[in-house]
Amino acid sequence: MSETIRIGNCSGYYGDRLAAAREMVEGGPIDVLTGDYLAELTMKILYDQQQSRGSHLGYVGTFLKQLDDVVSFCIENGIKIVSNAGGLNPSGMASEIEKIIAAKGLQAKVAYIDGDDLMPHLESLKAAGEELRNIDRDIPMSECENEVVTANTYFGCWAIKEALDRGADIVVCPRVTDAAVVIGPAAWKFNWQRNDYDALAGALAAGHIIECGAQCTGGNYSFIEEVPSFRNVGYPIAEIAADGSFIISKHKNTGGLISVGTITAQLLYEISTPAYYNPDVIAHFDTLKLEQLADHEVRVSGCRGSSPPSTHKVCINTKGKYKSGIEVLLTGLNIERKAELYIDQIFYNLGGQAQFDEVEIQLIRSDKENPETNEEAHAALRITCSSSDPKKVNRLFSAKITELSLATIPGNTSRGNSMGGGNETIVYWPALLDSQKVTEFLHLDGKTTEVLPTQRLGLEEKYYQEVPVEIAPAPSGPTVKAPLGSLFGARSGDKGGCANCGVWAKTDEAYSFLHSFLTVDRFKELCPDVSQYQVLRYELANMRSLNFYIKGILKDGVSSNNRIDGQAKSFGEYLRAKVIDIPQELFGA
Repeated sequence: MSETIRIGNCSGYYGDRLAAAREMVEGGPIDVLTGDYLAELTMKILYDQQQSRGSHLGYVGTFLKQLDDVVSFCIENGIKIVSNAGGLNPSGMASEIEKIIAAKGLQAKVAYIDGDDLMPHLESLKAAGEELRNIDRDIPMSECENEVVTANTYFGCWAIKEALDRGADIVVCPRVTDAAVVIGPAAWKFNWQRNDYDALAGALAAGHIIECGAQCTGGNYSFIEEVPSFRNVGYPIAEIAADGSFIISKHKNTGGLISVGTITAQLLYEISTPAYYNPDVIAHFDTLKLEQLADHEVRVSGCRGSSPPSTHKVCINTKGKYKSGIEVLLTGLNIERKAELYIDQIFYNLGGQAQFDEVEIQLIRSDKENPETNEEAHAALRITCSSSDPKKVNRLFSAKITELSLATIPGNTSRGNSMGGGNETIVYWPALLDSQKVTEFLHLDGKTTEVLPTQRLGLEEKYYQEVPVEIAPAPSGPTVKAPLGSLFGARSGDKGGCANCGVWAKTDEAYSFLHSFLTVDRFKELCPDVSQYQVLRYELANMRSLNFYIKGILKDGVSSNNRIDGQAKSFGEYLRAKVIDIPQELFGA
């Protein structure tokens, strides 16, 4: 490969392993250290931090601990640091970083980016005709009755590139897209122009792969038997070339696995259509080519790019209702009758169901007939109550349930604490904003520079034309009953109030079967708990993959729904457990 830039990731979420930063910079050569810390709910967590501990906060404090640990090594070895840990207060974080650098007697340029915060501009934007329609529910912001607490535009890569062009050593970002912290350094290295769409699309794919850290190096991978070791699972490195192609690897002497399978899984994670939207470019994941080069090295190439959309995505968090609940274990005989009695008794003691805005009751049957262990006799009854009045779901709610402990069904026991605890839920409101109204600022060397998004430059629009792919006929002949996961991998996750489930095959023959077999109707048949939701199927034959997008299953985001798996992370493994008829020839001799 020609001259490249090596970008290493040390964080996939707020709470990821602190030691990863040091391991990445000392474990082998890298040019840039990045970290992704923000999710939709994280913005509300940072807001609460500001409300409870002071407006000077609102950034990811753990990143400062990581930086304090590695900044000397990075400066001495010319490693740039780019992170979105600035959260709601990138200026405050930049100031703290400068203090750390000064205390160590070092010299470094620290830049920060802002302008993403729309809170001061929401009313004027609405007055100017911006509906900020919920892209999941297709309703305007004017119909939202909740109080807005955070509203942030997802920025792209160009302010990051500008900062690095002007000599920044550390770039503190606000709510940029997860991949922007990778695209920006690559654009800086190769001096990409705004319309180098294929190269930008490749870097976007690289950013999407490494943004979740160890999730592309064997973490959360379906075929666990292929992973040599889950001890010290390594973090990923994207080695990007001037044309946007790249190699994903990790440092030597680390656990985990990098294979075509692990990279495919991550490419399918939290996407909808194969056209992956970003404010800088649209990357067409159905054009990617994956190649195993060596152990723990996968080359990705061929990604085609189109002009970016005319809008920027906006993450809006609003205050929802207050929520509390209980999960009680029903044991042994007469499970359904016990559930009926418990529900009646609890709500009689609470004063009836009608007082709550919403009541959700789930009976989860995991009990077995003639159980061999106590645990095998348990079913779970989950009761969740929501109200706009916090008094109805606060400690008194829990107390009213607790006081019945000795006067209720036989074998009464619960699993842990009550759910929700009377806390306020967050209603996620994803929206789009006309890019002509997006304002982004770079702060460096005491100067403020406005960086215009590509959409405001009047460039000629270019769009990749999808090429149809012919799929070979599915194998016929004798079948055997086996779990879907015996041959096929899956990766699932949340997209606001929606969820996705990507499924892939290892061979062309297996994909032909998967393509023919796993229709939307069959998907709903196998997973009847999604039958009430709209499900869309997308095909990525280049990766022998299908992606299913389940609309509305997570309501208004992680905080608002009452599913056991509120982020749909386990849904793929649930699908893999389904027993189906599979052509015998796919299993080989």
